[in-house]
Amino acid sequence: MHRFLLLLFACLAGLAPDAHARTTEDEQLWVNLTAMGPVSGKIVYFAELQPRVWDGVSRLDQMILRGAVGWKLSPSLTVYQGYAHVVQPVEGGRDVNEERGFQQISWVMGKPWGGELSSRTRLEQRWRSNGDDMGWRLREMLRYEKPLKPGSNAVNALVYGEGFVALNSTDWGAKGGFDQLRSFVGAELGLGGASTAEIGYLNQYIDQRGGNARVNHVASVTLFFRH
Repeated sequence: MHRFLLLLFACLAGLAPDAHARTTEDEQLWVNLTAMGPVSGKIVYFAELQPRVWDGVSRLDQMILRGAVGWKLSPSLTVYQGYAHVVQPVEGGRDVNEERGFQQISWVMGKPWGGELSSRTRLEQRWRSNGDDMGWRLREMLRYEKPLKPGSNAVNALVYGEGFVALNSTDWGAKGGFDQLRSFVGAELGLGGASTAEIGYLNQYIDQRGGNARVNHVASVTLFFRH
């Protein structure tokens, strides 16, 4: 398993360019509250509320409201159509709002080494209130979880990496090409029934214009309410 995880992160890290001379860092807290489950037959849904606090965990950076309806093509493969509204407060100014349509494929790829390997592919269409262009962005996540105690899912070790690629440049600041890389390590905890909590450290590397980069050190807390 250790060799697999090293290979996973090496492949994802290969998406990012070399570290830039000018790099800013920040400590943040991200909370994700997600409800999900079946609607009828093969139709499923998820709905998310995500506040993100930045600037040394002192003020709100973003609030994300996101939801989607999906169709289970098989027990391991689901496709979704969704929409997200993102609010970014601006100190002393008008909030920047972003609207996103997205299509998503969630795939449980298999169960290697006694754990579970899965993939999430998401294509986004993005509009922001401070520009006129529509931005296209592709996101790919690889995720692996493994029970710490064989035969029990009470506590799972969890790692994932997600690469972002902007497919075009926009008048509101998106730059075509590599956008960011998120890497997470932590634990998944059973909360009773099928609900879970994911707690751990997330490293967000963002490639910025003008040869700059940003690294966010994030305490990440996610609650999945499944029914």
